[in-house]
Order: sequence, then C-alpha cells, then structure tokens
Amino acid sequence: MTAGVNCGVRRGEAGSLVVRSAPAVPAAAVLLLHGGRSEGLEPPPLVNLPALRMRPFATAVARALTRRDVLVAEVRYRHRGWNGARSDAARDAEAALERLWERTGKIPVVLIGHSMGGRAALRAARDPMVRGVVALAPWCPSGEPVEHLAGRRIYLLHDEADRTTFARESWEFVRMARTAGAEAVGIPMPTGGHAMLRGASRWHRRAAELTAALLPRG
Repeated sequence: MTAGVNCGVRRGEAGSLVVRSAPAVPAAAVLLLHGGRSEGLEPPPLVNLPALRMRPFATAVARALTRRDVLVAEVRYRHRGWNGARSDAARDAEAALERLWERTGKIPVVLIGHSMGGRAALRAARDPMVRGVVALAPWCPSGEPVEHLAGRRIYLLHDEADRTTFARESWEFVRMARTAGAEAVGIPMPTGGHAMLRGASRWHRRAAELTAALLPRG
C-alpha cells in the first residue's frame, strides 16, 4: 500500500481507509478519525473540511514514527453524522479496523479522533489490539460507555474555551474511565478552540508524541 491510496474499499462502504504512509510490512498502525455532525445521513462531501483538518496530524505522526514500521491511515465515513443510536461513525471505525486487519493481520493500533471522531475512537477501542486512543476535543456526552476501556491507555486533549464540545465532559469521561479500570489522562490545551487552529503545531506535536508512546517499540 502506498501513500494516499484507498485501502480496497469503495467510497460509501463501511471500513473505507485512505492510507497516508505504509511500510512494506507494517508492525503497527495508526488510524485517524475526523469530526462530523450530531445528525446527518448524507455522505461527507468530497472536499470535507473535518477530514482535511486531520491531514497535518497524519503527517506529524508519520514523521514521529519514521524509524518504526507503522502504517498511517485516515478513516472515511459513510454518513456525515453520528445519528443517535445508529452510532454510524463508531460502526465505521470498527469496520475500518477489520478491513485493516484483513490486510495486515492483527497488529497493534492506536486511534486518533477529533470531535465526533474522538467519540467513535473511544467506542471502537474494544479490541485488545487497540493499544490506546488519543481523543482531540472529543464529543463525550453523558452516559457514554466506559467499561470496555479497562486496561486501555487513553488521552483526552481539550481547550477549555471550546464551545462546540466541552472540556468538562471530557474530564468527566476521564474520571469514569479511570473508575472502569482505564489508564485515562485529561490534558488541558491552552489554545486552539474546537478546530485546534490557534497553536495548531502544539496539537500536532502532542498528538504525535502520545501516539508514539502508545505503540510498541521494535
């Protein structure tokens, strides 16, 4: 697989992946999940700003892991929204993991998700091969499940000035996840808002550092 190639799934199918960088034989993988909307059954547009926002994170992660055999890919959703009990983004994240493992075998994975993608990443972290989650300004409404995160390492990064999703909900999620047995850490970010634009390089660098720490060395 080469950079920028769709991982064998047509657009609109569950589990669609766009590979940004990949060694010949990956020993681990990082999947990035972009944000979306609360509701929306329409497909994301071809020029999708939330997906584009994840591109520099993919670049930062790939650079941080240059000397390690790690595949970096972005998940593409079938629908623009979460859509209530359908939890479409979480289902797509789970399908993407299965598609990945069909091609690579069961390798360790770290999930990086922004906003709705953070919620999807935290939901999809059930499989023991998911070593951890880096959730960026995640959408963590009250009542999200946490029991499946026992034994996982998760990091939630949030600017407390964010008015789209709320840092207080992230910190409460961290508290609940710890109670369930997760190694959960909340990291306040000094700037950035929801789109993580102001001080963007700080967000990119921190996400890459945390991801590198979550993956096995060698």
